[in-house]
Amino acid sequence: MKRKIIKIDADKCNGCGNCIPNCPEGAIQMIDGKARLISDLFCDGLGVCLGTCPVGAIEVEEREAEPYNEEKVMENIIKAGHNTIKAHLKHLKDHGEDEYFERAVAVLNSKNITVPALEDAGPLPCGCPGTKVMDFSKKESEQSCPEGEQSSQLRQWPVQLHLVPPKASYFVGKDLVLAADCVAYSLGNFHRDYLKGKSLAIACPKLDEGQDIYLNKLVAMIDEAKINTLTVMTMEVPCCGGLVRLAKNALAQARRKIPIKSIVVGVSGAILSEEWF
Repeated sequence: MKRKIIKIDADKCNGCGNCIPNCPEGAIQMIDGKARLISDLFCDGLGVCLGTCPVGAIEVEEREAEPYNEEKVMENIIKAGHNTIKAHLKHLKDHGEDEYFERAVAVLNSKNITVPALEDAGPLPCGCPGTKVMDFSKKESEQSCPEGEQSSQLRQWPVQLHLVPPKASYFVGKDLVLAADCVAYSLGNFHRDYLKGKSLAIACPKLDEGQDIYLNKLVAMIDEAKINTLTVMTMEVPCCGGLVRLAKNALAQARRKIPIKSIVVGVSGAILSEEWF
């Protein structure tokens, strides 16, 4: 089967081992002074190890690979002890991998091992508290603001495309707005008319690096999170068109086909065009 899985460039790898503790699944080991992927079965393809490699020797690719096997992974996790079990379960929860989480819990229950209590989802693996994954869509009815002010329609955190887990709960089966960074500053009614009831990801097609990562995340949102629709909001400036091209490429690569809408915003805040494709 084809799935996302890590690829390690042995020529770039300097053998520092930083990636090892960040892979509790046991997919990576140091062999002959180099980090090696020892089994497709153990790699979940979420790429937690990417940010820990100082020389950029690890990337995520899509290729033919054995299916990820949560039950086999748990054999390694359990041997490593309570803290590793807890870290692994939290890792699955933070990335919206509810099915794998349930399988892991089932393994623990079958072996009469206590399932660790998990706190609210914490920061993503980069360690920054600002990346703490939060889904507050269910609290929308509780939101209020002083009379005459417009309430925020944001349903989640984080929102930057590099930081969001593509299979987070706030994307599953939802309508997604992919907005260029400048859109919300130009469009005064962005929250009320375009964000309400939707999930959000923001990106700059000109200044952001890692466009291939953006592409992979959008494909995962379409195929795995099964987003319902995608609305791409860009500015009228030429460089913003890259975000629309990114969305079109993701749709072309995805197995599922969903409606995509392009909305172009003028620098003065007017809607210049709306088009489905």
